[in-house]
Amino acid sequence: MTPSQETTRFWTLWGAMQSAPCDPPTGAAQRLLHPALVACRMLLVLSLLTGLAYPLLVTAIAAVLMPGKASGSLVVDQTHVVGSALLAQRFASDRYFWSRPSTGDDGMTYATIPSSASNLEPTSSNLASSVRARMDRFRTAHGLAGGAVVPPEMVFASGSGLDPHISPASARLQIQRVAQARAFDWERTERLRQLVEQSIEPPQYGFLGEPRVNVLHLNLSLDRLQ
Repeated sequence: MTPSQETTRFWTLWGAMQSAPCDPPTGAAQRLLHPALVACRMLLVLSLLTGLAYPLLVTAIAAVLMPGKASGSLVVDQTHVVGSALLAQRFASDRYFWSRPSTGDDGMTYATIPSSASNLEPTSSNLASSVRARMDRFRTAHGLAGGAVVPPEMVFASGSGLDPHISPASARLQIQRVAQARAFDWERTERLRQLVEQSIEPPQYGFLGEPRVNVLHLNLSLDRLQ
């Protein structure tokens, strides 16, 4: 077997050629069959298909079928955007229901771009002290006894630090504080209780997750409560 035949058979086994020709290719044809050129052509085609055509197609379909979700599930109050239903916001005033704590809390807002968890291990003393401080603050603000159970989502940050939901139990515990801060009478306090119950979202598709309350939606409805 001549060297040229050995080379041809090698490229055939590795997929660069469909079959070994009778005469080895020369010149431009031989350069096109080089595996590096084959790899470059595959990279170009796959990049156009998966990096450009497919994302544009999916984006176009989403914009037509679900424009609200495709644009970020933005929440509009009258004429301006106040946030996203998918991202938590910082509510520190006693007049509003509080969101889940966030490691991205800078004292004024929740940082959305560098969102993340604290990555502190369960045995971390820093984590334990943060949880104790959040428990004490929540108990004091809501008039709870020292050993009262605090819902875990009110003392632990989520993995993203931007979880927009709290449990119905957490929302119910905050009703009295919000009512007192807004000087609600008994009748308006009862309407507030009804508002919280109406704001409870069922598990997704009826079986995924737990019942939950979107804090941004609840606080917007709270401001409209008469």
